[in-house]
Amino acid sequence: MMNCKSAILLLSLSLSAGYSYSQVAGDEDKEMFNQAKTRDERAIAAAKNGWWTASMKNHEARMQWWRDAKFGMFVHWGLYSIPEGEWKGKVVNGYAEHLMRKEKISKTDYLGLAAEFNPLKFNAEEWILDAKKAGMNYFIITAKHHDGFAMFDSKISDFDVMDQTPFKRDPMAELAAAAKKHGMKFGFYYSHAFDWEDPNAPGNDWEYKNPGGDQLIGGANWFDNHPDWLPKAQKYVDEKAIPQIKELINKYHPDILWFDTPHKLPFSENLKILQAIRETDPNIVVNGRLARTATGNFGDYQNTGDRPAEFRTVPGDWEAIPTTNESYGYSKHDNSHKSAGFFIRLLANASSRGGNLLMNIGPKGDGSFDQKDQRILDSIGPWLHKNKASIFGAGRSTLPIPAWGVTTQKGNKVFLHVFDWPKDGKLLLGGLKTEVKKAYLLNDPAKKKLLVKRLGPADLSISVPKKCPDAADAVLVLELNAPLQVDSMRLLADKDIVNRLLSFDAELHGKGFGFGDGKTDRYFVDGLKSTGQYFSWDFKTLAPAKYQILVKYLGGADPHATYRLELDALNVEMPTFNQKTGVVTQEIGVIDLPAGVYQLKLTAAKAQGIELMKLLEVQVIPVAP
Repeated sequence: MMNCKSAILLLSLSLSAGYSYSQVAGDEDKEMFNQAKTRDERAIAAAKNGWWTASMKNHEARMQWWRDAKFGMFVHWGLYSIPEGEWKGKVVNGYAEHLMRKEKISKTDYLGLAAEFNPLKFNAEEWILDAKKAGMNYFIITAKHHDGFAMFDSKISDFDVMDQTPFKRDPMAELAAAAKKHGMKFGFYYSHAFDWEDPNAPGNDWEYKNPGGDQLIGGANWFDNHPDWLPKAQKYVDEKAIPQIKELINKYHPDILWFDTPHKLPFSENLKILQAIRETDPNIVVNGRLARTATGNFGDYQNTGDRPAEFRTVPGDWEAIPTTNESYGYSKHDNSHKSAGFFIRLLANASSRGGNLLMNIGPKGDGSFDQKDQRILDSIGPWLHKNKASIFGAGRSTLPIPAWGVTTQKGNKVFLHVFDWPKDGKLLLGGLKTEVKKAYLLNDPAKKKLLVKRLGPADLSISVPKKCPDAADAVLVLELNAPLQVDSMRLLADKDIVNRLLSFDAELHGKGFGFGDGKTDRYFVDGLKSTGQYFSWDFKTLAPAKYQILVKYLGGADPHATYRLELDALNVEMPTFNQKTGVVTQEIGVIDLPAGVYQLKLTAAKAQGIELMKLLEVQVIPVAP
């Protein structure tokens, strides 16, 4: 019989790419594979030939509010908020909401936290108004996270806030009412796969010995190796997950439902849950982490990885889910809070690429927000109030990415989000062919005209004040005299500003590439293994300048590999450092570039089928004369 790892790999390849199971050594493996393949294929066929295709006729209508909303609040709040990142005097790092799993806490001991849960500082209206003041237009909260504890009045399970806590209030009902009162779109996160209190659900391998947990008894896609457990998981879906989701829909009438960890259930079960939602209320928006495969997404939109810092440009609707620090649930030990400026820029960047931002807050166990989180919210709100025209109603840009920030557009208006203000008062914009009727600062009540000088058929110089009006994101408006026409060629800054050529924005040549999740130091493209693969970026310069070239990457596994960087006369072969070195920054050299059009290429030079590197970016840095 083939080993479990091989069976999982071959099964996943077969389902996603149409492979056959002709190389199976044993009948038992083949039967297991065929059962799983048939089960999922049957479910997909039924969905595409019936209920799912019918539900997509309403897709545009139900998504309209979500597209307009742009910015939302994500809240992780539950029993795990009470310990504040500690258990029995020990600091528990990482995601605080995963406390039960990390410390292998029994259901009985975890109920001890329920006995302490009495958040007298919780005020639903204040939470909704805090989100609204920050400029947010939708609000999603954990109705049930992976611990299985329902933060609402559930009649399906007594493992809930009404039956097990002294609080004796339904915070989900109060939040739903407050959201409706203040015109805030509202919805729930529901952990449909993980449920650590339920003996039939995947994940609890410390008390129930269930597959799907951290131990070597299945992990992701456990059901391929443990078909005997599948009926139990189906029982959990049928008797707890779907009934509770229907409870949430029928009692609170949410606008959106948000799911996670779909790989912990067979795809057929995820589709079953989605079908139940569509049959109960076809107008609910459902995120992309419920039912997705390598070749398609049955939800309404896609999600990035957790805590992104950089984005890829992808087609369609998508949403990023950053959090104020590094944990979604509250931990008093996690003081890695980003600045308000970080989120302002992240919001502008997401909007420029056609996405939404759902920013997470982890409230304390007493129902209050940490002051560090509150300061972030209080700082974003004033900026967004003044600059809302550049985010709401505006969207995905067709202009090439500028060195100084990002752009959004709406009709005959282009909004320039300037993160790096030009020291000489001359802002260069490449790619705009249409003539500019008027340019001004969005926050200037007088809309004083800024001088615009055309430098070429698609390039402009805009005279701006020497002093930056907003260090986080200063926004300019260009009113055009005709519909926008663009040239996609990127313009390189020739002074002051670092040109960052992200691997996410490269043209990829060859096969086998993959993408990182966009977190800090994980915005990479991987899979560079052979000499036929390379990255390229095309750009132009308007004036002669000298540039220093740096390459940033995560080291690969081949100690003998080299890569080649080519740019005009620069042609350098460099060794790669191994994967234990973390982020590597290598100086390639300095080059003089006359005005012109160029292509920068990064190629695998010496490769043996082992990954050379996970490329983050190439930096092209102007050198002062």
